Amino acid sequence: MKFIERLNKLLPPKKGARITLFVLIIAAVIASIFVGKFVSNFVASMTIVDLPGKPVARPTKQTEPDSEDNNQNPSKPVATLPSSNVDLPDPWDGTSRVNMLFMGLDYRDWEAGDIPRTDTMILFSFDPIGNTASMISIPRDLWVSIPGFDYEKINTAYFLGESWKIPGGGPGLAIKTVEQLLGVPIQYYLQLDFYAFVSFIDHIDGVKIDVPQEIDVVLMGTNEIETLYPGRVVLPGDIALAYARARYTEGGDFDRAQRQQQIIMGVINRITEFKMVPTLIANADKLYADLSAGINTNLSLNDGIRLGLRVLDIPKENIKNTVISGSYVTLEKSPEGLDILRPVPDKIRLLRDEFFSSGAAVGPVSVAKDLIELVKMENAAVGIYNGSSVTGLAEKTADYLRSKGLNIVEVANSEYSIYSQVTLKGSKPYTLKYLFDTMTISSNRVFNRYDPASEIDLVLILGDDWANNNPMP
Repeated sequence: MKFIERLNKLLPPKKGARITLFVLIIAAVIASIFVGKFVSNFVASMTIVDLPGKPVARPTKQTEPDSEDNNQNPSKPVATLPSSNVDLPDPWDGTSRVNMLFMGLDYRDWEAGDIPRTDTMILFSFDPIGNTASMISIPRDLWVSIPGFDYEKINTAYFLGESWKIPGGGPGLAIKTVEQLLGVPIQYYLQLDFYAFVSFIDHIDGVKIDVPQEIDVVLMGTNEIETLYPGRVVLPGDIALAYARARYTEGGDFDRAQRQQQIIMGVINRITEFKMVPTLIANADKLYADLSAGINTNLSLNDGIRLGLRVLDIPKENIKNTVISGSYVTLEKSPEGLDILRPVPDKIRLLRDEFFSSGAAVGPVSVAKDLIELVKMENAAVGIYNGSSVTGLAEKTADYLRSKGLNIVEVANSEYSIYSQVTLKGSKPYTLKYLFDTMTISSNRVFNRYDPASEIDLVLILGDDWANNNPMP
Protein backbone atom coordinates (compact mmCIF):
# COMPACT_ATOMS: atom_id res chain seq x y z
CA MET A 1 0.00 0.00 0.00
CA LYS A 2 1.77 3.16 -1.19
CA PHE A 3 0.25 5.44 1.42
CA ILE A 4 1.52 3.28 4.28
CA GLU A 5 4.99 3.16 2.73
CA ARG A 6 5.06 6.95 2.55
CA LEU A 7 3.68 7.23 6.06
CA ASN A 8 6.34 4.95 7.49
CA LYS A 9 9.04 7.16 5.95
CA LEU A 10 7.72 10.07 8.00
CA LEU A 11 8.29 8.18 11.23
CA PRO A 12 11.42 7.97 13.34
CA PRO A 13 13.43 4.83 12.46
CA LYS A 14 12.81 3.01 15.72
CA LYS A 15 10.30 0.20 15.69
CA GLY A 16 8.77 1.63 18.84
CA ALA A 17 7.89 4.85 17.09
CA ARG A 18 6.15 2.98 14.29
CA ILE A 19 4.11 1.02 16.80
CA THR A 20 3.16 4.29 18.48
CA LEU A 21 1.54 5.57 15.30
CA PHE A 22 -0.34 2.29 15.19
CA VAL A 23 -1.58 3.02 18.72
CA LEU A 24 -2.78 6.44 17.62
CA ILE A 25 -4.62 5.01 14.64
CA ILE A 26 -6.31 2.46 16.89
CA ALA A 27 -7.39 5.32 19.15
CA ALA A 28 -8.87 6.98 16.08
CA VAL A 29 -10.72 3.81 15.15
CA ILE A 30 -12.26 3.59 18.60
CA ALA A 31 -13.07 7.27 18.95
CA SER A 32 -14.56 7.61 15.48
CA ILE A 33 -17.22 5.04 16.27
CA PHE A 34 -18.44 6.80 19.42
CA VAL A 35 -20.86 9.15 17.68
CA GLY A 36 -24.41 8.91 16.44
CA LYS A 37 -27.89 9.00 17.83
CA PHE A 38 -29.41 6.18 19.84
CA VAL A 39 -31.89 4.22 17.73
CA SER A 40 -34.52 2.09 19.43
CA ASN A 41 -36.32 -0.89 17.87
CA PHE A 42 -39.84 -2.19 17.89
CA VAL A 43 -39.36 -4.43 20.91
CA ALA A 44 -38.23 -1.59 23.18
CA SER A 45 -41.79 -1.35 24.48
CA MET A 46 -42.42 -5.10 24.60
CA THR A 47 -42.25 -6.58 28.09
CA ILE A 48 -40.94 -10.14 27.99
CA VAL A 49 -41.30 -12.01 31.26
CA ASP A 50 -38.73 -14.61 32.28
CA LEU A 51 -40.06 -17.85 33.67
CA PRO A 52 -38.69 -18.85 37.08
CA GLY A 53 -35.65 -21.07 37.36
CA LYS A 54 -31.99 -21.06 36.53
CA PRO A 55 -31.05 -20.89 32.83
CA VAL A 56 -30.40 -24.25 31.23
CA ALA A 57 -26.72 -25.16 31.40
CA ARG A 58 -24.72 -27.91 29.75
CA PRO A 59 -23.35 -30.83 31.78
CA THR A 60 -20.14 -29.81 33.49
CA LYS A 61 -17.66 -32.64 33.32
CA GLN A 62 -14.81 -31.06 35.23
CA THR A 63 -11.07 -30.87 34.95
CA GLU A 64 -8.52 -29.67 37.48
CA PRO A 65 -6.46 -26.47 37.13
CA ASP A 66 -2.78 -26.59 36.27
CA SER A 67 -1.65 -25.79 39.80
CA GLU A 68 -3.07 -25.99 43.30
CA ASP A 69 -2.03 -22.48 44.29
CA ASN A 70 -4.72 -20.72 42.29
CA ASN A 71 -6.72 -19.04 45.04
CA GLN A 72 -9.11 -17.43 42.60
CA ASN A 73 -11.32 -20.55 42.64
CA PRO A 74 -12.89 -19.98 39.23
CA SER A 75 -15.71 -22.12 37.90
CA LYS A 76 -14.42 -25.40 36.51
CA PRO A 77 -14.55 -25.86 32.75
CA VAL A 78 -15.90 -28.77 30.78
CA ALA A 79 -13.50 -31.29 29.31
CA THR A 80 -13.58 -29.85 25.78
CA LEU A 81 -12.51 -26.22 25.86
CA PRO A 82 -13.08 -23.69 23.08
CA SER A 83 -10.31 -22.92 20.65
CA SER A 84 -9.58 -19.35 19.60
CA ASN A 85 -6.78 -18.29 17.25
CA VAL A 86 -7.10 -14.65 18.18
CA ASP A 87 -3.34 -14.11 17.93
CA LEU A 88 -3.19 -14.81 14.20
CA PRO A 89 -6.22 -13.35 12.41
CA ASP A 90 -6.32 -13.33 8.65
CA PRO A 91 -5.19 -10.03 7.13
CA TRP A 92 -8.06 -7.68 6.43
CA ASP A 93 -9.05 -7.74 2.76
CA GLY A 94 -10.21 -4.13 2.83
CA THR A 95 -13.81 -4.91 1.86
CA SER A 96 -15.21 -7.28 4.53
CA ARG A 97 -17.03 -6.10 7.63
CA VAL A 98 -14.65 -5.83 10.59
CA ASN A 99 -15.70 -6.42 14.20
CA MET A 100 -13.41 -5.51 17.10
CA LEU A 101 -13.94 -6.14 20.83
CA PHE A 102 -12.58 -3.39 23.05
CA MET A 103 -11.86 -4.40 26.67
CA GLY A 104 -10.88 -2.44 29.76
CA LEU A 105 -9.86 -4.43 32.82
CA ASP A 106 -11.28 -4.11 36.33
CA TYR A 107 -9.13 -1.74 38.38
CA ARG A 108 -9.79 -3.52 41.68
CA ASP A 109 -8.44 -6.82 40.34
CA TRP A 110 -5.61 -5.04 38.57
CA GLU A 111 -4.58 -3.09 41.71
CA ALA A 112 -4.62 -6.26 43.84
CA GLY A 113 -2.43 -8.12 41.34
CA ASP A 114 -5.16 -10.71 40.70
CA ILE A 115 -6.18 -12.12 37.35
CA PRO A 116 -8.59 -9.41 36.17
CA ARG A 117 -12.13 -9.39 34.95
CA THR A 118 -13.28 -6.98 32.28
CA ASP A 119 -14.70 -3.69 33.48
CA THR A 120 -15.66 -2.52 29.98
CA MET A 121 -16.69 -4.46 26.88
CA ILE A 122 -17.60 -2.64 23.68
CA LEU A 123 -18.10 -4.23 20.28
CA PHE A 124 -17.22 -2.07 17.27
CA SER A 125 -18.30 -2.89 13.74
CA PHE A 126 -17.13 -1.27 10.50
CA ASP A 127 -18.72 -1.94 7.10
CA PRO A 128 -16.40 -0.60 4.35
CA ILE A 129 -18.90 -1.33 1.56
CA GLY A 130 -21.76 0.62 3.11
CA ASN A 131 -19.29 3.09 4.69
CA THR A 132 -20.99 2.73 8.08
CA ALA A 133 -19.89 1.95 11.61
CA SER A 134 -21.66 0.82 14.78
CA MET A 135 -20.90 0.26 18.43
CA ILE A 136 -22.64 -1.74 21.16
CA SER A 137 -21.66 -1.41 24.84
CA ILE A 138 -22.13 -4.63 26.80
CA PRO A 139 -22.87 -4.40 30.56
CA ARG A 140 -20.47 -6.37 32.73
CA ASP A 141 -23.20 -7.98 34.87
CA LEU A 142 -24.88 -9.67 31.89
CA TRP A 143 -25.65 -13.30 32.82
CA VAL A 144 -24.54 -15.47 29.90
CA SER A 145 -23.34 -18.94 29.01
CA ILE A 146 -19.55 -18.79 28.71
CA PRO A 147 -18.29 -21.37 26.17
CA GLY A 148 -16.84 -24.35 28.01
CA PHE A 149 -18.26 -23.15 31.34
CA ASP A 150 -21.62 -22.71 33.02
CA TYR A 151 -23.57 -19.43 33.24
CA GLU A 152 -21.55 -16.55 34.67
CA LYS A 153 -21.41 -12.77 34.48
CA ILE A 154 -19.92 -11.82 31.15
CA ASN A 155 -17.08 -9.90 32.82
CA THR A 156 -15.65 -13.21 34.11
CA ALA A 157 -14.97 -14.59 30.61
CA TYR A 158 -11.57 -12.89 30.41
CA PHE A 159 -10.69 -14.07 33.93
CA LEU A 160 -11.66 -17.68 33.19
CA GLY A 161 -9.68 -17.69 29.93
CA GLU A 162 -6.57 -16.51 31.74
CA SER A 163 -7.07 -18.71 34.83
CA TRP A 164 -7.55 -21.93 32.89
CA LYS A 165 -5.05 -21.10 30.15
CA ILE A 166 -7.67 -21.47 27.42
CA PRO A 167 -6.23 -21.26 23.88
CA GLY A 168 -6.34 -17.57 23.11
CA GLY A 169 -6.35 -16.74 26.83
CA GLY A 170 -8.67 -14.14 28.30
CA PRO A 171 -9.18 -12.22 25.04
CA GLY A 172 -10.01 -15.44 23.18
CA LEU A 173 -12.68 -16.56 25.63
CA ALA A 174 -14.12 -13.06 25.88
CA ILE A 175 -14.43 -12.98 22.09
CA LYS A 176 -16.12 -16.40 21.98
CA THR A 177 -18.57 -15.31 24.66
CA VAL A 178 -19.59 -12.11 22.87
CA GLU A 179 -19.79 -13.98 19.55
CA GLN A 180 -22.24 -16.41 21.15
CA LEU A 181 -24.27 -13.60 22.73
CA LEU A 182 -24.64 -11.48 19.60
CA GLY A 183 -24.20 -14.06 16.86
CA VAL A 184 -21.52 -12.13 14.98
CA PRO A 185 -17.89 -13.08 14.20
CA ILE A 186 -15.19 -10.99 15.89
CA GLN A 187 -11.80 -10.73 14.19
CA TYR A 188 -9.88 -8.37 16.48
CA TYR A 189 -9.55 -7.32 20.10
CA LEU A 190 -8.01 -4.30 21.80
CA GLN A 191 -7.21 -4.29 25.50
CA LEU A 192 -6.21 -1.06 27.25
CA ASP A 193 -5.04 -0.55 30.83
CA PHE A 194 -5.70 2.52 32.97
CA TYR A 195 -2.24 4.07 32.91
CA ALA A 196 -2.16 3.94 29.11
CA PHE A 197 -5.55 5.66 29.00
CA VAL A 198 -4.51 8.41 31.41
CA SER A 199 -1.18 8.93 29.66
CA PHE A 200 -2.76 9.21 26.22
CA ILE A 201 -5.30 11.82 27.40
CA ASP A 202 -2.48 13.84 28.93
CA HIS A 203 -0.46 13.62 25.71
CA ILE A 204 -3.30 15.35 23.84
CA ASP A 205 -3.61 17.99 26.59
CA GLY A 206 -6.89 16.70 27.95
CA VAL A 207 -10.30 15.89 26.52
CA LYS A 208 -13.18 18.36 26.13
CA ILE A 209 -16.66 17.14 27.08
CA ASP A 210 -20.06 18.51 28.08
CA VAL A 211 -20.94 17.36 31.59
CA PRO A 212 -24.75 16.91 31.62
CA GLN A 213 -25.24 17.03 35.39
CA GLU A 214 -23.26 17.40 38.62
CA ILE A 215 -21.30 14.26 39.40
CA ASP A 216 -18.71 13.21 41.99
CA VAL A 217 -15.87 11.05 40.66
CA VAL A 218 -13.14 9.25 42.60
CA LEU A 219 -9.59 9.47 41.26
CA MET A 220 -7.96 6.08 40.61
CA GLY A 221 -5.79 4.79 43.43
CA THR A 222 -6.93 7.47 45.89
CA ASN A 223 -9.96 8.42 47.92
CA GLU A 224 -9.84 11.91 46.46
CA ILE A 225 -13.19 13.09 45.12
CA GLU A 226 -13.51 15.55 42.26
CA THR A 227 -16.88 17.24 41.69
CA LEU A 228 -17.75 18.04 38.08
CA TYR A 229 -20.48 20.59 37.41
CA PRO A 230 -22.74 20.90 34.35
CA GLY A 231 -21.08 22.58 31.40
CA ARG A 232 -18.18 22.24 28.99
CA VAL A 233 -14.86 21.30 30.59
CA VAL A 234 -11.43 20.00 29.57
CA LEU A 235 -10.48 16.98 31.68
CA PRO A 236 -6.90 15.77 32.28
CA GLY A 237 -6.23 12.06 32.04
CA ASP A 238 -6.84 11.09 35.68
CA ILE A 239 -10.16 12.93 35.92
CA ALA A 240 -11.26 11.72 32.47
CA LEU A 241 -10.67 8.13 33.64
CA ALA A 242 -12.56 8.74 36.88
CA TYR A 243 -15.47 10.22 34.90
CA ALA A 244 -15.53 7.23 32.54
CA ARG A 245 -15.42 4.76 35.45
CA ALA A 246 -18.01 6.44 37.72
CA ARG A 247 -20.88 4.08 38.48
CA TYR A 248 -22.99 5.67 41.19
CA THR A 249 -25.49 7.60 39.18
CA GLU A 250 -29.16 6.84 38.65
CA GLY A 251 -28.52 4.70 35.56
CA GLY A 252 -25.54 2.82 37.05
CA ASP A 253 -23.50 0.93 34.46
CA PHE A 254 -25.79 2.06 31.65
CA ASP A 255 -24.92 5.71 32.39
CA ARG A 256 -21.26 4.78 32.62
CA ALA A 257 -21.33 3.26 29.14
CA GLN A 258 -22.66 6.55 27.79
CA ARG A 259 -19.88 8.47 29.57
CA GLN A 260 -17.26 6.18 28.06
CA GLN A 261 -18.66 6.93 24.62
CA GLN A 262 -18.58 10.64 25.43
CA ILE A 263 -14.93 10.55 26.52
CA ILE A 264 -13.67 8.67 23.48
CA MET A 265 -15.62 10.90 21.12
CA GLY A 266 -13.92 13.79 22.85
CA VAL A 267 -10.55 12.18 22.06
CA ILE A 268 -11.15 12.07 18.34
CA ASN A 269 -12.53 15.62 18.33
CA ARG A 270 -9.44 16.81 20.18
CA ILE A 271 -7.06 15.18 17.69
CA THR A 272 -8.90 16.30 14.56
CA GLU A 273 -9.92 19.83 15.62
CA PHE A 274 -6.41 20.74 16.75
CA LYS A 275 -4.66 18.78 13.97
CA MET A 276 -2.52 17.04 16.55
CA VAL A 277 -1.31 14.01 14.55
CA PRO A 278 1.98 15.67 13.40
CA THR A 279 2.79 16.62 16.99
CA LEU A 280 2.00 13.12 18.23
CA ILE A 281 4.24 11.61 15.54
CA ALA A 282 7.03 13.97 16.52
CA ASN A 283 6.73 12.74 20.12
CA ALA A 284 6.47 9.10 19.06
CA ASP A 285 9.36 7.84 21.21
CA LYS A 286 7.85 9.23 24.40
CA LEU A 287 4.40 7.99 23.45
CA TYR A 288 5.73 4.51 22.88
CA ALA A 289 7.50 4.49 26.24
CA ASP A 290 4.33 5.59 28.00
CA LEU A 291 1.74 3.52 26.15
CA SER A 292 3.23 0.34 24.70
CA ALA A 293 3.07 -1.72 27.90
CA GLY A 294 -0.57 -0.84 28.43
CA ILE A 295 -2.04 -1.98 25.11
CA ASN A 296 -2.64 -5.53 23.95
CA THR A 297 -4.16 -6.30 20.54
CA ASN A 298 -4.03 -8.79 17.69
CA LEU A 299 -4.51 -6.06 15.06
CA SER A 300 -1.43 -5.61 12.88
CA LEU A 301 0.20 -2.25 12.19
CA ASN A 302 -0.80 -2.40 8.54
CA ASP A 303 -4.44 -3.28 9.21
CA GLY A 304 -4.62 -0.74 12.04
CA ILE A 305 -3.57 2.10 9.75
CA ARG A 306 -5.88 0.99 6.95
CA LEU A 307 -8.84 0.68 9.31
CA GLY A 308 -8.14 3.97 11.01
CA LEU A 309 -7.98 5.90 7.76
CA ARG A 310 -11.17 4.29 6.43
CA VAL A 311 -13.14 4.90 9.63
CA LEU A 312 -12.13 8.56 9.69
CA ASP A 313 -13.80 8.96 6.28
CA ILE A 314 -17.22 7.80 7.50
CA PRO A 315 -19.87 10.57 7.58
CA LYS A 316 -21.22 11.15 11.07
CA GLU A 317 -24.75 10.34 9.96
CA ASN A 318 -23.53 6.83 9.01
CA ILE A 319 -22.27 6.06 12.50
CA LYS A 320 -24.56 4.59 15.18
CA ASN A 321 -24.03 3.66 18.80
CA THR A 322 -26.09 2.02 21.52
CA VAL A 323 -25.96 0.31 24.91
CA ILE A 324 -27.53 -2.99 25.92
CA SER A 325 -29.63 -1.15 28.48
CA GLY A 326 -32.47 -2.00 30.84
CA SER A 327 -34.86 -2.43 27.91
CA TYR A 328 -32.97 -5.58 26.85
CA VAL A 329 -32.48 -7.33 30.21
CA THR A 330 -34.33 -8.36 33.34
CA LEU A 331 -32.96 -7.67 36.82
CA GLU A 332 -32.53 -10.93 38.74
CA LYS A 333 -30.39 -12.80 41.26
CA SER A 334 -27.91 -15.52 40.37
CA PRO A 335 -28.09 -18.90 42.18
CA GLU A 336 -25.34 -17.50 44.44
CA GLY A 337 -27.37 -14.36 45.23
CA LEU A 338 -25.46 -11.93 42.98
CA ASP A 339 -27.26 -9.11 41.24
CA ILE A 340 -27.31 -9.97 37.54
CA LEU A 341 -28.76 -8.71 34.27
CA ARG A 342 -30.40 -11.59 32.49
CA PRO A 343 -30.51 -10.91 28.73
CA VAL A 344 -33.66 -11.21 26.67
CA PRO A 345 -32.03 -12.91 23.65
CA ASP A 346 -34.59 -11.93 21.04
CA LYS A 347 -34.52 -8.26 21.95
CA ILE A 348 -30.72 -8.21 21.89
CA ARG A 349 -30.56 -9.97 18.50
CA LEU A 350 -33.00 -7.43 17.07
CA LEU A 351 -30.84 -4.63 18.43
CA ARG A 352 -27.84 -6.28 16.83
CA ASP A 353 -29.56 -6.52 13.46
CA GLU A 354 -30.60 -2.88 13.57
CA PHE A 355 -27.06 -1.71 14.25
CA PHE A 356 -25.20 -4.25 12.12
CA SER A 357 -27.57 -4.50 9.18
CA SER A 358 -26.19 -2.08 6.58
CA GLY A 359 -23.91 -3.09 3.72
CA ALA A 360 -22.23 -6.46 4.30
CA ALA A 361 -24.80 -8.08 6.51
CA VAL A 362 -24.14 -10.04 9.67
CA GLY A 363 -26.16 -12.94 8.39
CA PRO A 364 -28.88 -13.80 5.90
CA VAL A 365 -31.66 -12.63 8.20
CA SER A 366 -30.33 -9.08 7.95
CA VAL A 367 -30.67 -8.82 4.17
CA ALA A 368 -34.41 -8.93 3.59
CA LYS A 369 -36.59 -6.02 4.66
CA ASP A 370 -40.01 -7.66 4.55
CA LEU A 371 -40.90 -9.28 7.90
CA ILE A 372 -42.36 -12.47 6.42
CA GLU A 373 -39.22 -12.95 4.33
CA LEU A 374 -37.17 -12.61 7.50
CA VAL A 375 -39.42 -15.16 9.18
CA LYS A 376 -38.90 -17.63 6.33
CA MET A 377 -35.13 -17.17 6.47
CA GLU A 378 -35.12 -17.58 10.25
CA ASN A 379 -37.01 -20.89 9.88
CA ALA A 380 -37.92 -21.09 13.57
CA ALA A 381 -39.35 -24.41 14.77
CA VAL A 382 -42.81 -23.60 16.16
CA GLY A 383 -44.99 -25.84 18.27
CA ILE A 384 -48.73 -25.05 18.39
CA TYR A 385 -50.91 -26.27 21.27
CA ASN A 386 -54.67 -25.82 21.51
CA GLY A 387 -55.75 -24.44 24.87
CA SER A 388 -59.01 -23.03 23.57
CA SER A 389 -62.49 -24.50 23.79
CA VAL A 390 -62.66 -24.93 20.00
CA THR A 391 -61.76 -28.42 18.78
CA GLY A 392 -59.27 -28.54 15.89
CA LEU A 393 -58.12 -24.93 16.31
CA ALA A 394 -54.44 -25.93 16.54
CA GLU A 395 -54.54 -27.87 13.25
CA LYS A 396 -56.36 -25.02 11.47
CA THR A 397 -53.93 -22.45 12.85
CA ALA A 398 -50.95 -24.61 11.86
CA ASP A 399 -52.21 -24.83 8.27
CA TYR A 400 -52.77 -21.07 8.19
CA LEU A 401 -49.29 -20.23 9.51
CA ARG A 402 -47.65 -22.77 7.18
CA SER A 403 -49.31 -20.99 4.26
CA LYS A 404 -47.54 -17.82 5.43
CA GLY A 405 -44.17 -19.57 5.47
CA LEU A 406 -43.80 -20.55 9.14
CA ASN A 407 -42.15 -23.84 10.11
CA ILE A 408 -44.73 -25.65 12.29
CA VAL A 409 -43.14 -28.81 13.66
CA GLU A 410 -45.63 -29.94 16.30
CA VAL A 411 -49.40 -29.68 16.84
CA ALA A 412 -51.13 -30.91 20.00
CA ASN A 413 -53.56 -30.00 22.77
CA SER A 414 -52.81 -28.28 26.07
CA GLU A 415 -54.66 -27.23 29.21
CA TYR A 416 -57.48 -24.72 28.80
CA SER A 417 -56.45 -21.10 28.44
CA ILE A 418 -58.51 -17.96 27.91
CA TYR A 419 -55.55 -16.05 26.49
CA SER A 420 -52.93 -17.04 23.92
CA GLN A 421 -49.26 -16.96 24.88
CA VAL A 422 -45.79 -17.54 23.44
CA THR A 423 -42.80 -19.06 25.23
CA LEU A 424 -39.36 -18.52 23.70
CA LYS A 425 -36.97 -21.46 23.72
CA GLY A 426 -34.56 -20.19 21.06
CA SER A 427 -33.47 -16.80 19.79
CA LYS A 428 -35.85 -16.18 16.86
CA PRO A 429 -36.86 -12.51 17.02
CA TYR A 430 -38.58 -12.19 13.64
CA THR A 431 -40.93 -15.10 14.19
CA LEU A 432 -41.72 -13.70 17.63
CA LYS A 433 -42.49 -10.33 16.06
CA TYR A 434 -44.74 -11.92 13.43
CA LEU A 435 -46.74 -13.95 15.98
CA PHE A 436 -46.93 -11.01 18.37
CA ASP A 437 -48.40 -8.79 15.65
CA THR A 438 -50.58 -11.37 13.88
CA MET A 439 -52.18 -12.77 17.00
CA THR A 440 -52.17 -9.52 19.02
CA ILE A 441 -50.77 -11.38 22.00
CA SER A 442 -50.50 -9.33 25.18
CA SER A 443 -46.90 -8.42 26.04
CA ASN A 444 -47.24 -9.91 29.52
CA ARG A 445 -47.99 -13.28 27.91
CA VAL A 446 -44.69 -13.51 26.05
CA PHE A 447 -42.27 -15.54 28.18
CA ASN A 448 -38.54 -16.00 27.81
CA ARG A 449 -37.16 -19.44 28.67
CA TYR A 450 -34.08 -19.73 26.51
CA ASP A 451 -32.98 -23.35 26.15
CA PRO A 452 -30.29 -24.05 23.51
CA ALA A 453 -31.01 -27.79 23.78
CA SER A 454 -34.68 -27.42 22.83
CA GLU A 455 -35.79 -28.68 19.42
CA ILE A 456 -38.66 -26.16 19.42
CA ASP A 457 -37.82 -22.45 19.25
CA LEU A 458 -41.26 -21.03 20.06
CA VAL A 459 -44.16 -22.63 21.93
CA LEU A 460 -47.51 -21.10 20.94
CA ILE A 461 -50.53 -21.87 23.13
CA LEU A 462 -53.85 -20.86 21.59
CA GLY A 463 -56.53 -19.41 23.84
CA ASP A 464 -60.17 -18.48 23.37
CA ASP A 465 -59.12 -14.94 22.47
CA TRP A 466 -57.61 -16.32 19.22
CA ALA A 467 -60.55 -18.64 18.66
CA ASN A 468 -62.98 -15.71 18.85
CA ASN A 469 -60.97 -13.21 16.81
CA ASN A 470 -58.58 -14.31 14.06
CA PRO A 471 -58.02 -13.59 10.35
CA MET A 472 -58.18 -17.24 9.24
CA PRO A 473 -60.64 -18.04 6.41
